[in-house]
Amino acid sequence: MLPLALPSGPLRLLCLGAHCDDIEIGCGGTVLRLLEANPGAEVTWVVFTGSTTRRDEAAAAAEIFLARAGERRMEFNSYRESFLPQAWGAVKEDFERIKRLARPTLVLTHCRHDDHQDHRLLAELSWNTFRDHLILEYEIPKYEGDLGNPNLFVPLDRDHAEAKITNLMRCFASQRARAWFDPETFRGLMRLRGVGCNAPSGMAEAFTVRKMVV
Repeated sequence: MLPLALPSGPLRLLCLGAHCDDIEIGCGGTVLRLLEANPGAEVTWVVFTGSTTRRDEAAAAAEIFLARAGERRMEFNSYRESFLPQAWGAVKEDFERIKRLARPTLVLTHCRHDDHQDHRLLAELSWNTFRDHLILEYEIPKYEGDLGNPNLFVPLDRDHAEAKITNLMRCFASQRARAWFDPETFRGLMRLRGVGCNAPSGMAEAFTVRKMVV
């Protein structure tokens, strides 16, 4: 396997999530690894749906995950959860504004084959908006069982993997009653992806990359 080299220059990271825990679940370990390797990186972190309680949880989690970042822009919007496609025009306007604001070198977003309509819309608009950017599509374990066959892996240190799990469970108290929201789910998926890329620690996160210029 060949390592992926990010574009030269300062890292400007854009993280997009439909719901208040999506970014942390899908790519929290990768964010921690990137910011450890690139302290002071510029990060734009945007969540599109959520109640007041959920947005407060997400803000607290983002502060932890972005502790090593430099300039940070965090947005926690209040679109109606599970109805995001109904607000297509407004969400598209948000994307155009974010594009002008963030100027990212790397975009972390949802996967286009995700069966959740909110996730899928953000993935589609990511590709519609960021045409000359490196886009990595993260995965979310859930009831639909739509996990695919990702083709890009980010090996994680055990410390990054465990910090991701600890912070998810600490910050998102409103989600702990969900049967799938537990350390075993998050650790199990990272372990499976670690097997898929022969990660030295045994842990990894995985992404779909659809277009990349080498």
